[in-house]
Amino acid sequence: MLKAVFPGSFDPPTFGHLNIIERASSIFDEFIVVVADNRGKKYLFSGDERVTLLKELVKPWKNVSVVYCDSLIVGFMKKLQVRLLVRGVRGTNDFAYEFDLSMMNKALDAGIETLFMTTDPAYFVLRSSAIRELASFHGDVSAMVPPPVAAALREKYR
Repeated sequence: MLKAVFPGSFDPPTFGHLNIIERASSIFDEFIVVVADNRGKKYLFSGDERVTLLKELVKPWKNVSVVYCDSLIVGFMKKLQVRLLVRGVRGTNDFAYEFDLSMMNKALDAGIETLFMTTDPAYFVLRSSAIRELASFHGDVSAMVPPPVAAALREKYR
C-alpha cells in the first residue's frame, strides 16, 4: 500500500492545496493531510478549526484523511509508518525553501523521501498569507478558497 503525507499549516486551506490533494489522491492508496502546528507561526485559525475545515473539504476523496500534528513531521511520520512526504511548490523560491526542509528531514531520518509536486498554473499565485490579508480588508476571496473557507474567513474578520 502506497501511503504519503502532505503536511502544511493550511491557514487557510486554498484551492491550490485542494489541487495537490486531488492529484495526489489519484496516485497514492492512502493520502494523509497533516495540519501542522509550527510554534514559530501565529495562526488565524486554530488547529481544530483547520482540521475541521479540511475534513469537510476532502470528503470527495475516500482515500484522504486529515490529522493534526504538533511535533516534528519525521517523528510523526514514523508513528504513522509513512516514509513519503509530498510538498507543493509554486516556483523556484518555494523549491529552494522546500529543498532545504527536505534535507533537514533526511538528516533527521534517512528513510524519509520527499516528492515535490508543482502547482497547477491556475493556482500559481495563491498564498495563504495574501488571502488572509485580502480577507482582513473584506476583499473577495471566493476565487481562491472553497466556500466553507470563505465563510470562515468572513466570520473571523467580521
